Amino acid sequence: MATVRICVCGDEACGKSSLITSLVKDVFVTTKIQPVLPQITLPPTIGTPENVTTTIVDTSSLPQERDNLRKEIRKSNVILLVYSDHYSYERVALFWMPYFRSLGVNVPVVLCANKSDLSVNTTTAQVVEEEMLPVMAEFKEIDSCIRTSAKEHHNINEAFFLCQKAVTHPIAPIYDSKEANLKPAAVSALQRVFYLCDMDQDGYLNDKELHDFQLKCFEKPLSDDDLNNVKRSIQRWAPDSASERGIDQKGFLLLNKTYAEKGRHETIWIILRKFHYTDSLSLRDTFLHPKFDVPQYSSAELSPAGYRFFVDLFLLHDKDNDGGLNDAELTALFAPTPGLPSSWVDSAFPSCTVRNEAGHITLQGWLAQWSMTTFEEPKTTLEYLAYLGFESQERGGTTAALKVTKARKRRNRPGRVERNVFLCYVLGAGGSGKSSLLSAFLNRPFSTTYHPTIKPRTSVNSVELQGGKQCYLILEELGELEPAILENQAKLDACDILCYTYDSSDPDSFAHIVELRKKYPQLDALPAIYTALKADQDKTMQRSELQPDDYTNALNMAAPLHLAESATFPSTAFPKKSEQPVDRTNLYIALGAT
Repeated sequence: MATVRICVCGDEACGKSSLITSLVKDVFVTTKIQPVLPQITLPPTIGTPENVTTTIVDTSSLPQERDNLRKEIRKSNVILLVYSDHYSYERVALFWMPYFRSLGVNVPVVLCANKSDLSVNTTTAQVVEEEMLPVMAEFKEIDSCIRTSAKEHHNINEAFFLCQKAVTHPIAPIYDSKEANLKPAAVSALQRVFYLCDMDQDGYLNDKELHDFQLKCFEKPLSDDDLNNVKRSIQRWAPDSASERGIDQKGFLLLNKTYAEKGRHETIWIILRKFHYTDSLSLRDTFLHPKFDVPQYSSAELSPAGYRFFVDLFLLHDKDNDGGLNDAELTALFAPTPGLPSSWVDSAFPSCTVRNEAGHITLQGWLAQWSMTTFEEPKTTLEYLAYLGFESQERGGTTAALKVTKARKRRNRPGRVERNVFLCYVLGAGGSGKSSLLSAFLNRPFSTTYHPTIKPRTSVNSVELQGGKQCYLILEELGELEPAILENQAKLDACDILCYTYDSSDPDSFAHIVELRKKYPQLDALPAIYTALKADQDKTMQRSELQPDDYTNALNMAAPLHLAESATFPSTAFPKKSEQPVDRTNLYIALGAT
């Protein structure tokens, strides 16, 4: 926030202008001053919360000045409401607070009892209990209250400091004074902070984690005495929440609730802002969605730092060390996020990737899933890296976990494409075995039941190439969206290779591929391989002008390679020139569905 705009309101002759003059001149002005002072702007100072610029606007309560009063109230961030005697005090509840509400303004109000030098027989405690607390109970907009004297220069700076703090560190979003508790949004934010600081995920902030938390938020170490005092204050209210193991989540929330109750809510805001929260307790949009552009013909992948982060995250939450994340472990892992990414839900996660015998996602499947998400939706990966606490010293923040691959516009040039994630569209007639191919890719058992694919379906797994290099391959069956996707050039640009499949036991299956290539000539621009499925059944002649072997031979295409290898060396999956010798070995992949 660049500027705090304070509108000073109250009845005539209650000392509004004197308060402002006393603040600026640091002394009480005995000479007559003008009824309404001009607007004053104070530059940031060391004592200003968040070092903001402060603008102070004096107002008049006279009826003829009501239009100007209305405008200034609506432009302000905070209202300093001043009263000085019984009459002006009664007008706080009878006129001023209802008037603010009638204008529809939603700004904090600081209640100021001025001219305390005139009330020699009344203590501050009496004023607070008899005058201020009843009004504050009736009007929740009143953020705080203070007793001042412009003549004695008493609490002048403090009054305006409260106004600044009401804007820079508002109490309303985090604490419900009526319920005497933290608000749900504040609880959720602080729970996420606790999760991110609990580095070993044991449910406690141990001494080292508390020291790291103190340094991160307040940039100064936590002494042993301060640490013990914190634990003792928690034990007063919840004996089991602070122990040798550290402070649990309940104790952490209780500590912050105590800060709010004691008027130290700026401490809570320092914590929340260090973890990128806004005044509305949502994460900053620039933090969740940093600038990250992927040029045409390029793609996004996880960098080594990104893979390391997701590996560590998996190992940290695999509490039973069984090599898979069960439902409870996944729930705990995604606790600081809105839940599973919507694209994961749409792809029926975790069935789209590698699982163990118990049906739980493995580390291999976990990394494959994030590789696919980064390839298809890099902004989703960046968002979840932010939620899950990825940190980097580099300037880009979460973007350090991603990298952009070199563009591969000319795919039919010989040579290797330096990428680690590849997308393959699996095409073919209905019933040719595409779904079984995707299941086999994930080592799933074969099912004899035929279920036509309606929505697009994906499978992602890691593939080891010759030489030991590992990459990730995404197989996507398009379902009923196949025509729309094949007509979408942007979708085709994202695809690395096509896998044409046919049922070697169905005489009409291969003809579908021939017709598909005629209908969508733009497919010729993509590398492709041909795959014969259901090889365990009797092979039959295809009702096609050319048999599959002759068809690929006529295209001068080399023998089909492993799917991922054809994507890595895309030029090998294009029709060859007539002078190039044709390699007829392994002309097509014969995958048995058993």
